[in-house]
Amino acid sequence: MPVRHVTVSPGVARIAWDDLPSGFSPAVTALDAEIERALTDHHRVEVHIDPADAHAHRVVTWSGMRKEGLLRGVATTEQGPADRLVFARLIDDVPASEPEGFRALLNSFLPRKRAIAQTLIRDTENRVLVCQLTYKKDWDLPGGVVEVGESPQVAVGREVSEELSLTIEPGRLLLTDWLPAWSGWDDALCLVFDGGVHDVSVLDRVEEDGREIAGVAFLDAAEVAARCSPITAARVASALATARGEGVAYVEGGGS
Repeated sequence: MPVRHVTVSPGVARIAWDDLPSGFSPAVTALDAEIERALTDHHRVEVHIDPADAHAHRVVTWSGMRKEGLLRGVATTEQGPADRLVFARLIDDVPASEPEGFRALLNSFLPRKRAIAQTLIRDTENRVLVCQLTYKKDWDLPGGVVEVGESPQVAVGREVSEELSLTIEPGRLLLTDWLPAWSGWDDALCLVFDGGVHDVSVLDRVEEDGREIAGVAFLDAAEVAARCSPITAARVASALATARGEGVAYVEGGGS
Protein backbone atom coordinates (compact mmCIF):
# COMPACT_ATOMS: atom_id res chain seq x y z
CA MET A 1 0.00 0.00 0.00
CA PRO A 2 1.15 3.60 -0.60
CA VAL A 3 2.03 6.08 2.10
CA ARG A 4 -1.05 6.53 4.28
CA HIS A 5 -2.14 7.65 7.73
CA VAL A 6 -4.52 6.34 10.36
CA THR A 7 -5.87 7.95 13.53
CA VAL A 8 -4.35 6.23 16.58
CA SER A 9 -5.90 8.49 19.25
CA PRO A 10 -7.89 11.74 19.24
CA GLY A 11 -5.92 14.29 17.25
CA VAL A 12 -3.00 11.94 16.62
CA ALA A 13 -2.25 10.33 13.25
CA ARG A 14 0.37 7.75 12.43
CA ILE A 15 1.86 7.46 8.97
CA ALA A 16 2.80 4.07 7.58
CA TRP A 17 3.79 2.46 4.30
CA ASP A 18 4.66 -0.92 2.91
CA ASP A 19 7.38 0.46 0.65
CA LEU A 20 8.59 4.04 0.38
CA PRO A 21 9.45 5.16 -3.14
CA SER A 22 13.07 4.15 -3.65
CA GLY A 23 14.21 7.53 -4.92
CA PHE A 24 14.89 10.19 -2.28
CA SER A 25 12.93 13.04 -3.88
CA PRO A 26 9.82 10.93 -4.71
CA ALA A 27 9.82 9.54 -1.17
CA VAL A 28 10.03 13.00 0.40
CA THR A 29 7.28 14.28 -1.90
CA ALA A 30 4.97 11.38 -0.97
CA LEU A 31 5.63 11.78 2.75
CA ASP A 32 5.25 15.57 2.70
CA ALA A 33 1.86 15.24 1.00
CA GLU A 34 0.63 12.69 3.53
CA ILE A 35 1.83 14.80 6.48
CA GLU A 36 -0.10 17.80 5.13
CA ARG A 37 -3.22 15.67 4.65
CA ALA A 38 -2.97 14.31 8.18
CA LEU A 39 -2.49 17.74 9.73
CA THR A 40 -5.76 19.00 8.29
CA ASP A 41 -7.65 17.20 11.06
CA HIS A 42 -4.94 16.12 13.54
CA HIS A 43 -2.60 18.15 15.75
CA ARG A 44 0.16 15.53 15.72
CA VAL A 45 1.54 13.24 13.03
CA GLU A 46 4.03 10.53 13.90
CA VAL A 47 5.85 7.68 12.23
CA HIS A 48 7.65 4.63 13.58
CA ILE A 49 10.63 3.43 11.55
CA ASP A 50 13.15 0.63 11.73
CA PRO A 51 16.43 1.99 13.23
CA ALA A 52 18.31 0.12 10.49
CA ASP A 53 16.34 1.77 7.65
CA ALA A 54 18.69 4.59 6.65
CA HIS A 55 16.55 5.60 3.67
CA ALA A 56 13.42 6.10 5.79
CA HIS A 57 15.44 7.89 8.47
CA ARG A 58 16.71 10.40 5.93
CA VAL A 59 13.31 10.88 4.30
CA VAL A 60 11.36 11.54 7.51
CA THR A 61 14.03 13.96 8.72
CA TRP A 62 14.01 15.85 5.43
CA SER A 63 10.22 16.09 5.75
CA GLY A 64 10.66 18.04 8.99
CA MET A 65 9.71 15.28 11.44
CA ARG A 66 11.62 15.57 14.71
CA LYS A 67 13.18 12.54 16.32
CA GLU A 68 11.58 11.84 19.71
CA GLY A 69 13.15 8.61 20.85
CA LEU A 70 13.27 4.83 20.65
CA LEU A 71 10.43 2.47 21.49
CA ARG A 72 11.97 -0.87 22.47
CA GLY A 73 10.30 -4.08 21.33
CA VAL A 74 7.16 -2.30 20.14
CA ALA A 75 6.95 -3.83 16.66
CA THR A 76 6.11 -7.42 15.81
CA THR A 77 8.22 -8.94 13.03
CA GLU A 78 8.92 -12.42 11.72
CA GLN A 79 12.10 -12.36 13.77
CA GLY A 80 10.24 -11.36 16.94
CA PRO A 81 9.80 -8.05 18.80
CA ALA A 82 11.70 -5.14 17.26
CA ASP A 83 12.58 -1.56 18.16
CA ARG A 84 11.22 1.47 16.36
CA LEU A 85 12.39 5.09 16.19
CA VAL A 86 9.65 7.67 16.72
CA PHE A 87 9.54 10.84 14.61
CA ALA A 88 6.74 13.41 14.75
CA ARG A 89 5.49 16.80 13.63
CA LEU A 90 3.03 18.97 15.49
CA ILE A 91 0.71 21.35 13.74
CA ASP A 92 2.33 24.33 15.48
CA ASP A 93 5.97 23.28 14.93
CA VAL A 94 8.01 26.04 13.35
CA PRO A 95 8.62 24.84 9.76
CA ALA A 96 12.07 23.42 9.07
CA SER A 97 12.37 25.95 6.24
CA GLU A 98 12.75 28.67 8.90
CA PRO A 99 15.97 29.01 10.94
CA GLU A 100 14.36 28.30 14.32
CA GLY A 101 12.55 25.24 12.99
CA PHE A 102 15.67 23.93 11.26
CA ARG A 103 17.67 24.27 14.48
CA ALA A 104 14.95 22.44 16.42
CA LEU A 105 14.98 19.67 13.82
CA LEU A 106 18.76 19.27 14.07
CA ASN A 107 18.58 19.40 17.86
CA SER A 108 16.17 16.48 17.85
CA PHE A 109 18.63 14.00 16.35
CA LEU A 110 22.19 15.28 16.79
CA PRO A 111 24.22 13.40 19.44
CA ARG A 112 24.06 14.49 23.07
CA LYS A 113 26.43 13.64 25.92
CA ARG A 114 25.67 13.34 29.59
CA ALA A 115 27.71 15.79 31.69
CA ILE A 116 28.89 15.15 35.24
CA ALA A 117 30.24 18.01 37.35
CA GLN A 118 32.55 17.36 40.31
CA THR A 119 34.69 19.49 42.57
CA LEU A 120 38.20 19.06 43.94
CA ILE A 121 38.18 20.27 47.55
CA ARG A 122 41.54 20.08 49.36
CA ASP A 123 42.72 20.63 52.92
CA THR A 124 45.94 22.33 53.98
CA GLU A 125 47.79 19.00 53.75
CA ASN A 126 46.72 18.60 50.10
CA ARG A 127 44.34 15.78 50.93
CA VAL A 128 41.15 15.56 48.86
CA LEU A 129 37.57 15.55 50.15
CA VAL A 130 35.94 12.33 48.96
CA CYS A 131 32.43 11.00 49.58
CA GLN A 132 31.34 7.54 50.69
CA LEU A 133 28.28 6.74 48.58
CA THR A 134 25.23 4.74 49.58
CA TYR A 135 24.62 3.21 46.16
CA LYS A 136 28.06 1.81 45.32
CA LYS A 137 31.11 0.64 47.22
CA ASP A 138 33.60 3.04 45.61
CA TRP A 139 34.10 6.51 47.06
CA ASP A 140 33.92 9.50 44.71
CA LEU A 141 34.43 13.24 44.44
CA PRO A 142 31.48 15.46 45.41
CA GLY A 143 29.21 16.35 42.52
CA GLY A 144 26.68 14.80 40.21
CA VAL A 145 24.86 14.88 36.90
CA VAL A 146 24.25 18.25 35.25
CA GLU A 147 20.55 18.87 34.61
CA VAL A 148 19.29 19.79 31.15
CA GLY A 149 19.86 23.50 30.57
CA GLU A 150 21.98 23.86 33.72
CA SER A 151 25.49 25.32 33.84
CA PRO A 152 28.02 22.66 34.94
CA GLN A 153 29.59 25.16 37.34
CA VAL A 154 26.22 25.93 38.88
CA ALA A 155 25.41 22.21 38.98
CA VAL A 156 28.43 21.27 41.08
CA GLY A 157 27.66 24.03 43.59
CA ARG A 158 24.08 22.79 43.80
CA GLU A 159 25.15 19.19 44.29
CA VAL A 160 27.59 20.05 47.08
CA SER A 161 24.91 22.12 48.79
CA GLU A 162 22.22 19.45 48.47
CA GLU A 163 24.39 16.46 49.44
CA LEU A 164 26.75 17.98 52.03
CA SER A 165 25.01 21.20 53.14
CA LEU A 166 28.19 23.08 52.23
CA THR A 167 28.29 26.36 50.35
CA ILE A 168 31.52 26.28 48.35
CA GLU A 169 31.85 28.51 45.33
CA PRO A 170 33.25 26.40 42.48
CA GLY A 171 36.30 27.96 40.89
CA ARG A 172 38.02 27.38 37.59
CA LEU A 173 37.65 24.23 35.52
CA LEU A 174 40.59 21.97 36.31
CA LEU A 175 39.86 18.93 34.19
CA THR A 176 37.67 17.59 31.43
CA ASP A 177 37.57 13.79 31.56
CA TRP A 178 35.90 11.81 28.79
CA LEU A 179 34.39 8.56 30.07
CA PRO A 180 33.93 5.76 27.51
CA ALA A 181 30.74 3.72 27.46
CA TRP A 182 30.73 1.23 30.32
CA SER A 183 28.40 -1.34 31.90
CA GLY A 184 25.13 0.02 30.52
CA TRP A 185 26.18 3.68 30.53
CA ASP A 186 26.72 5.70 27.38
CA ASP A 187 29.89 7.76 27.19
CA ALA A 188 29.95 11.01 29.17
CA LEU A 189 32.03 14.04 30.07
CA CYS A 190 33.14 14.64 33.66
CA LEU A 191 34.09 18.24 34.46
CA VAL A 192 36.14 18.79 37.63
CA PHE A 193 36.09 22.30 39.12
CA ASP A 194 38.43 23.75 41.72
CA GLY A 195 36.78 23.75 45.13
CA GLY A 196 39.69 25.49 46.80
CA VAL A 197 41.78 24.77 49.91
CA HIS A 198 40.02 24.62 53.28
CA ASP A 199 40.85 23.89 56.87
CA VAL A 200 39.96 20.34 57.89
CA SER A 201 37.34 21.83 60.22
CA VAL A 202 35.12 22.27 57.14
CA LEU A 203 34.07 18.67 57.81
CA ASP A 204 32.32 19.87 60.97
CA ARG A 205 29.86 21.78 58.78
CA VAL A 206 29.05 18.77 56.62
CA GLU A 207 25.57 17.29 56.92
CA GLU A 208 25.33 14.18 54.75
CA ASP A 209 21.99 13.91 53.00
CA GLY A 210 21.75 10.23 54.02
CA ARG A 211 20.16 9.40 50.69
CA GLU A 212 23.25 9.36 48.49
CA ILE A 213 26.07 10.28 50.88
CA ALA A 214 26.97 8.05 53.84
CA GLY A 215 30.15 9.86 54.88
CA VAL A 216 32.98 12.19 53.82
CA ALA A 217 36.69 12.37 54.57
CA PHE A 218 39.87 14.06 53.46
CA LEU A 219 42.05 11.33 51.91
CA ASP A 220 45.67 11.27 50.80
CA ALA A 221 46.76 9.67 47.53
CA ALA A 222 47.17 6.19 48.99
CA GLU A 223 43.75 6.32 50.67
CA VAL A 224 42.12 7.57 47.47
CA ALA A 225 43.64 4.63 45.59
CA ALA A 226 42.36 2.21 48.24
CA ARG A 227 38.79 3.52 48.49
CA CYS A 228 38.01 4.83 45.00
CA SER A 229 37.71 3.07 41.67
CA PRO A 230 40.84 3.15 39.50
CA ILE A 231 39.27 5.68 37.13
CA THR A 232 38.31 8.01 40.00
CA ALA A 233 41.76 7.70 41.58
CA ALA A 234 43.32 8.58 38.22
CA ARG A 235 40.94 11.54 37.82
CA VAL A 236 41.86 12.87 41.28
CA ALA A 237 45.57 12.59 40.45
CA SER A 238 45.03 14.36 37.11
CA ALA A 239 43.02 17.18 38.72
CA LEU A 240 45.63 17.64 41.45
CA ALA A 241 48.35 17.88 38.82
CA THR A 242 46.39 20.55 36.94
CA ALA A 243 45.79 22.45 40.18
CA ARG A 244 49.58 22.49 40.70
CA GLY A 245 50.07 23.79 37.17
CA GLU A 246 51.71 20.55 36.03
CA GLY A 247 48.94 18.57 34.37
CA VAL A 248 46.83 18.70 31.22
CA ALA A 249 43.30 20.05 31.01
CA TYR A 250 41.85 17.10 29.07
CA VAL A 251 42.12 13.37 29.80
CA GLU A 252 40.23 10.21 28.93
CA GLY A 253 39.21 7.59 31.47
CA GLY A 254 40.73 9.55 34.34
CA GLY A 255 44.10 10.01 32.69
CA SER A 256 47.35 8.22 33.38
